[in-house]
Amino acid sequence: MAMTIGELAERIGATVVGDATRVVRGCAPLDEAGPDEISFLANRRYADYLETTRAAGVIVAPSETTGGELVRLEAADPYFAFRNAMIALHGFRNHPDPIDAQRGSAFVHPDARIGSACRIHPFAVVERDAEVGPACVLYPGAYVGQGARLGEGCVLFPNAVVYDRCVLGNRVTLHANAVVGNDGFGYATHQGVHHKIPQAGIVVVEDDVEIGAGCAIERAAMGETRIGQGTKFADLISIGHGTRIGRHCLLVSLVGISGSVEVGDWVAFGGQAGVTGHLRIGSGVQIAGKAAVVADVPAGMKVGGIPAIELEQAKRNALAATGLYELAKKVKELERRLKAAEGSDRPS
Repeated sequence: MAMTIGELAERIGATVVGDATRVVRGCAPLDEAGPDEISFLANRRYADYLETTRAAGVIVAPSETTGGELVRLEAADPYFAFRNAMIALHGFRNHPDPIDAQRGSAFVHPDARIGSACRIHPFAVVERDAEVGPACVLYPGAYVGQGARLGEGCVLFPNAVVYDRCVLGNRVTLHANAVVGNDGFGYATHQGVHHKIPQAGIVVVEDDVEIGAGCAIERAAMGETRIGQGTKFADLISIGHGTRIGRHCLLVSLVGISGSVEVGDWVAFGGQAGVTGHLRIGSGVQIAGKAAVVADVPAGMKVGGIPAIELEQAKRNALAATGLYELAKKVKELERRLKAAEGSDRPS
């Protein structure tokens, strides 16, 4: 969609400084944007590009300094304003209509309940007593198990799976190969043999959750595993059985959380962070990438390292560790000198 910078600024709540009549047709990074594209600066690391960008205009904070005749779109939160510019100029993905509009090659059980305006693609499967709410999209290979419930506007990309009796709220997105409700990793070891414990619980995913490709959320052995409203998963994340994730959390790729963990609201997990079972993580916690959380974390704390400790201390430890080899060499040299000095002090 094309519009003037002035029209765009009105949509995203920005103030234009410069020529508001220029027409823009899209968004692009600062170093790649052309004369009909908008860019943004939300990280000072890229500030040098302000001097060389060819963008028609740049979304910046009011306090940001720009040179030349660069058109500014000043916004209190440049990154959020850029997000809104992306919606205005590009929009969200349009889901195609099924190749077989009559669902002739999809497999929908006669006892399943399908809401209005759903798009069910070939080879999707909806089992007995399942309920799919209005305006849902099931891509090829998507599977909705017996008795499962999907709210309004859910999207299951190819080969996404919702196991039996599990529940998705409204506007939940499961990207390709994500799995909700697979059996929890529960075994009783008796006389050297691992005996499976029936996983009788379910998974509940609340409204506006997005689950990345290849994620797995285990069903509880008893009760439920729950993912709170507005939480977002990147790819390849594993959530253990009986764990509860709060609202509006962010989990970067390769996070692993064991079973029976309680996570508060607005918690952020860096990539490859891991959490051992039966812990409590308070609201507002930030966990650095690769951290290994092995103890409860109070609300608002920032942690990192293996095992995870207060983040600033973890950073200092990591910096010290970069010189361990040289330190070890110095210690060995001091030990050699000490032994030599002790030998010279012995009476003849």
